[in-house]
Amino acid sequence: MNAATILLVEDDPAQRTVLAGFLKKRGYRVLTADSAEAGVAVAAGLQVHLLLTDLRLGGEDGVSLLGRLREDHAGLEAIVLTAYGSVEDAVRAMRAGAFDFLAKPVDLDHLEARVAKALERVHLTSENAELREALAAGEAFEGLIGDSAAMREVRALAARVAGSRASVMISGESGTGKGVLARAIHRASDRKDRPFVSVNLAALPEGLIEAELFGHAAGAFTGAQGAKAGRFERADGGTLFLDELGDVPLAMQVKLLEVIQSGQFERVGETQTRSADVRIITATHRDLVARIREGTFREDLYYRLNVVELRMPALRERPEDLPLLVEHFLAKHRDLAPDGPTRVAPEVMAALARWPFPGNVRELENWLERALVLAAGAVLTAEDFPPQLFNVGGAAVAPASSAPAVPAVEGLGRPLEVQVAELESRLLMEALGAHDGNKSAAARALGLSERAMRYKLNKYGL
Repeated sequence: MNAATILLVEDDPAQRTVLAGFLKKRGYRVLTADSAEAGVAVAAGLQVHLLLTDLRLGGEDGVSLLGRLREDHAGLEAIVLTAYGSVEDAVRAMRAGAFDFLAKPVDLDHLEARVAKALERVHLTSENAELREALAAGEAFEGLIGDSAAMREVRALAARVAGSRASVMISGESGTGKGVLARAIHRASDRKDRPFVSVNLAALPEGLIEAELFGHAAGAFTGAQGAKAGRFERADGGTLFLDELGDVPLAMQVKLLEVIQSGQFERVGETQTRSADVRIITATHRDLVARIREGTFREDLYYRLNVVELRMPALRERPEDLPLLVEHFLAKHRDLAPDGPTRVAPEVMAALARWPFPGNVRELENWLERALVLAAGAVLTAEDFPPQLFNVGGAAVAPASSAPAVPAVEGLGRPLEVQVAELESRLLMEALGAHDGNKSAAARALGLSERAMRYKLNKYGL
């Protein structure tokens, strides 16, 4: 590792000159200083791999210097030299984390061997740290399911940007998993142990956006009974995810830009200035460039937040990922049917592959949740999915089934999902009534697990 940088701190000019010259001839970059204070100053802002220091420096000693340098130079190793060697000095140096302790006068060949060994440890420590970071990043992005070229590109770029402070803007259609990507970036960042705070801006009434983001004082407006910290404060030191950025009113965009630029804000109803250190990730399914042209989105806010843009591909753009996603969601929602299906029938998978998925991954997940709740067999079949799945482009696709033809029914002018919901609600109520409100007994009568029964009752507000 002869490209390494060695900081040599020695208050004896002759010794400093000899040692520095010897190490430079061996190919090392050598920085020199005659005191602990000078050593700290010389090393500031530089990458230093090894500290070679005299123990006694006339003021602050070499062991103390090692402790100070380690605060800013992770992985730094040290060799301590002294003409007054003692067991106590050696123990103290080793306890401070020194790699070795050598008595003067120094045998240069022996010094060269110990320097090489110390730098070998630095190299191994660095490799291990990089491996741990790579493994952590891989685990952070496990939730981004898919092995298509599009998803590999998203993961690769997200992993590269995760370790920076740069603002990230995630674009893509609704349901593509923009929130999942935002959380993955946070988990792969050095802020992973701090809060990840998310807010859907489209879900907030216009008059409450400022209070929700920046907090409010007690009595600041009707209903503000107590003081409340906003999302910026709660995300201090971590990541703030602003979802549906394109729905922020123009007037609020001005305030948001000011806070992002300064890092300072005031709660609604207060005059005290507060600050928060947040890394901002935004997401939108809107065409913000078009909105800028229309005058409904500020160009300066757009460029402030769009330092790095990641685009989540639509599901129809990565059909090869469909089997992996199906397998993932079936495992994720296993609690809906613990002893139920673990796979889908071939004709269902074929139908899913033909479906355009306007709701993207979220739509697929919802369908599989619904199918698990309704399923009665060991495999998810066509009967567990909405009929429209098998009627793409106006051409009906007959699923493999031995079920008899369904007779004509009234009310075909109303949406199928509405009629199914009404039928399910009625059957649930009848089962509960027949078993005196006993949910476990009603679930058994309907062939449902208790978890699925609770899911349906909550779904229909029963």
